[in-house]
Amino acid sequence: LLDNIAKQAKGYGIVGLENAHPDRWLVEGDTVTCAGVVFNVLHVPGHSPGSVVFHNKAAGLALVGDVIFSGSVGRTDLPMGDHDLLIKGIRTKVFPLGDEMVFICGHGPAGRLGDERVGNPFCGENA
Repeated sequence: LLDNIAKQAKGYGIVGLENAHPDRWLVEGDTVTCAGVVFNVLHVPGHSPGSVVFHNKAAGLALVGDVIFSGSVGRTDLPMGDHDLLIKGIRTKVFPLGDEMVFICGHGPAGRLGDERVGNPFCGENA
């Protein structure tokens, strides 16, 4: 995906972008510090192979990107998506962060993991 950023962008009429080449890949167990706040990294693939969740237990905050949304989960119909792997990651890595953990997702409103654990129709207890 990273080797085709410029080509993909051009298809949407966006010019001037370059392909990305990271210095290193984040892996589960790494930490990332932003504005003095340390976030732990969880690898939760499924939406994309490299999807990660950043969480800080003390702050009660998880930045989940497109892994989970209020009432939904990330798309898995894109290249290299894997629905079963995404759901497994949410249930085994994200939900155990705790019901009171607030999450900020890539689209839409923030939420609480406990609400999703109980009521999310894709990955909740009744899914």
